[in-house]
Amino acid sequence: MNDVATTEAPKLGAKAIAELADQLNSLLRLRTNAIGMKLFENLDEFNAVQGLRRPAPGKTFSTCQLVTQARIAGFTLGITTENVPEFSNCSGVIGLSPPSDLYLSGRKMHGVWFENLEASAAHQAQMPRVPAGRYHGLVVSPLRSARLDPPDICLFYANPAQMILFINGLQWRNYKRFDFSITGESACADSWGTALKTGKASLSIPCFAERRYGGVADDEMLMACPPEDLQTAVIGLQGLSKAGLRYPIMPYGPQAEPAEGMAKSYAGKT
Repeated sequence: MNDVATTEAPKLGAKAIAELADQLNSLLRLRTNAIGMKLFENLDEFNAVQGLRRPAPGKTFSTCQLVTQARIAGFTLGITTENVPEFSNCSGVIGLSPPSDLYLSGRKMHGVWFENLEASAAHQAQMPRVPAGRYHGLVVSPLRSARLDPPDICLFYANPAQMILFINGLQWRNYKRFDFSITGESACADSWGTALKTGKASLSIPCFAERRYGGVADDEMLMACPPEDLQTAVIGLQGLSKAGLRYPIMPYGPQAEPAEGMAKSYAGKT
């Protein structure tokens, strides 16, 4: 038995996370707002979020559309089951309702995304989802607004160069290898679905639907992570910056002798 008392690190507050988002934006020069996402069991707490906007009655959005409104327009948006297609992948990934048999059987995507019913059903069976039944509302909001205290996860869109530096930042102090999943279509399962379900960082390649309905640009990838990972990465990015490893990455040139450039980074490393 370990006699040393252990305590969990205190959770980051909304204002501290807002400051981290500002530092992340400065370090990586993000194109749009980093946002937070939070699931609510209690709808009174859900409705009490400052500046909360709700879709008009009878209006539904895909989850990726809500994310885009928050990151581009800066809205704080709240949804319940009636605001997303009910018993769909949108509601199923975030746990507001289970997906229907139309999805789980594979019939919905058969002949669209998959040649046969077996492949379509396997896609649904292997999709990461928040278990349904516990949560009744979800709010997305820019981290800079500090309206989610704290968010369950933080998300931001960035290009591949920005993303690899963010991951380098996560690895700077305590290295670990990352393995990220690719669902294919319904990539929200790889981003906010996985991060909300597991509490772990997840990098995704946005799918066709995110790009068509959520307006995601061709060069954008999506990172979803708990606030503690955002803090770890920002500290790491600051350390990397001091070593001259920062964004944008200055190209040295494919025909140049690399020794001179490497000498600046690795001088004295023998």
